[in-house]
Amino acid sequence: MDLGTVAMTGAAGTIGSVVRKALRRDVGRLILLDRVPLRPEAENEDVRTVDLRDAAALEAALTGADRVLHLGGIPDEARLPDLLEANVLGTHHVLEAARRTGIERVVLASSNRVTGFYPVGELTGPQDPVRPDGLYGVSKVAVEALGQLYADKFGLSVICLRIGSFEHMPTEARHLATWLSPRDAVGYVRAALTAPPSTRFAAVYAVSANTRRFWELPDPSVLAYAPVDDAELHAGNIPGADFPIDPTAPQAGPYALPEFTLEHLRS
Repeated sequence: MDLGTVAMTGAAGTIGSVVRKALRRDVGRLILLDRVPLRPEAENEDVRTVDLRDAAALEAALTGADRVLHLGGIPDEARLPDLLEANVLGTHHVLEAARRTGIERVVLASSNRVTGFYPVGELTGPQDPVRPDGLYGVSKVAVEALGQLYADKFGLSVICLRIGSFEHMPTEARHLATWLSPRDAVGYVRAALTAPPSTRFAAVYAVSANTRRFWELPDPSVLAYAPVDDAELHAGNIPGADFPIDPTAPQAGPYALPEFTLEHLRS
């Protein structure tokens, strides 16, 4: 598999570090972008220190890329102005750079938390209206909307991955439904980067094949990846795994609590 030149933002992050190692053998050139300085670890790596808020620098760094994987941004609840700047404006700069430089495929890191207020007893899919569980979820709703706009208006091919609980191993009861293993994360990324150009826009849940999951797996006609890992295999090591589940409780778990957001509303 040769994906040509792939650029990845947020390359120093938790997911970026795992995907970086996996993509090296799939690409001719890997452009790694982060505001944290990086060092190349392979001959085909090209590292750049770039802030997503700097549109001109970002465009220069993305010039020559065939595909973009956008993982950069604030990964959790924060003040709304900070989320708008890092996640929404940063994504806008990525999409605009792609439009201006002729990049046809952009993969955006969205989040399961765009639908965190659906109950755990309901299997939720990308066709369901958004119900964000906090300000972070709101920022990812905006990220997906920007992707849809650039697909509809400018013809970019945009795939949004609604990332689950990315962990090397599931460690808490909620992960039995939401876990995304490193192996499956890489699988989803590869599938999104290589999906046919005819896929103009898609939003899919990136989650492992967990027995207790409450999100739909991707339709193979939309994204050709079937996850292979199941958090249930680790249930015996997870506290509370056998406790009864309230089917009306929000999928977001503690992220849906008012306290989780209130601390970020105070000046």
